[in-house]
Amino acid sequence: MKISFLILNAYGMGGTIRATLDLATELSVRHNVEVISVFQHADRPFLPLGPKVRLRSLVDLRPGAKVRWPYTKRAERLSQEPSALVHPEERAYASFTAWSDEVLRRELSRLRTDVLVTTRAGLNILAARFARRRVVTIAQEHLHFEAHKPGIFEEIRQWYPKLDAVVTLTEADEQDYRGMLDRFGTGVFTIGNGLAGGPRPVSRQENRIVLAAGRLVPVKGYDRLLKAFAQVVEVRPDWKLRIYGEGRVSDKLVKLATKLRLHNNVMFMGSTGDIEGELAKASIHAVSSRFEGFGMTIIEAFACGVPVVSFDCPRGPREIITSGHDGLLVPPDDVDALAAGLLKMIDDEDGRRRMAANARETAREYAISTIADRWEDAFTELVG
Repeated sequence: MKISFLILNAYGMGGTIRATLDLATELSVRHNVEVISVFQHADRPFLPLGPKVRLRSLVDLRPGAKVRWPYTKRAERLSQEPSALVHPEERAYASFTAWSDEVLRRELSRLRTDVLVTTRAGLNILAARFARRRVVTIAQEHLHFEAHKPGIFEEIRQWYPKLDAVVTLTEADEQDYRGMLDRFGTGVFTIGNGLAGGPRPVSRQENRIVLAAGRLVPVKGYDRLLKAFAQVVEVRPDWKLRIYGEGRVSDKLVKLATKLRLHNNVMFMGSTGDIEGELAKASIHAVSSRFEGFGMTIIEAFACGVPVVSFDCPRGPREIITSGHDGLLVPPDDVDALAAGLLKMIDDEDGRRRMAANARETAREYAISTIADRWEDAFTELVG
């Protein structure tokens, strides 16, 4: 079976990219798998990808990159014009142009594959509109159902019924999409993200370090984490917070940390290609998101024996974390509760070690081989 994954940019870092590349690598053991990156800004992917997976890009953004004749002048002109096919409320709308519209439409109408998996709303809609009828189209939703803005949600209502299936990351989202799509015959499945196999480092629970990881964007709520950690430092000044990632609000977060006088306790570490190695140096993982489609870093932390303190935000954390067993869930948007949760885990070392052991057991449920089997079951049902 030939399986194609279409992703915005396979050369960056982030939960969607990691999950897609890991799944593609696992499936490539038994299938012909390719990853199609709409954009390419680097010579090679930041995250690992198996040697059997073919990786190609549609729009090359690297300095000096040239478009093949006879499209050169057309590409230059259309690259300066906004997208007309992608809704402005798509969260990555600024990345798309009239040129990427043309390239994507041409690619989708010509793509010869058995299964096409698209990985964000804008690409899901384009697949529903332009993919060849013989191709089984599967939209993977990495955002939770209520996270889409009204305009693009109307397009989702219009075009998702044309897809063969929608794969959600949580059971709560599955129920919502079933309510919208069941009468059209579009299949809906819940399949969480998976953890790549192989040995991984494990935290010894000795370092007084809290770790947070993800894009430095408003939805991740790092402003609230900094405010909560300021309360932690008042009681436990020997604990440190390390934040991994890059993004558009990084300068604001640095200024806020300075304002809160956290310069001795908070470190902005930038990006890392070895998040598990960094997690193993920590004792607690903090999730301060306003919402999560799933929470890839949660299962990565669990696999490294690091329990999680998280807002009980919509929707992923509550389906992964069993509060008091492998982590703690605190009321969403409550900074004081987040601080209290962190202090509770810091002060209860025996309980934290117990949760760390339980977390490793929970992580086994998300082994990439198990997740790939569930995808293959869906492929077999849909192709058949």
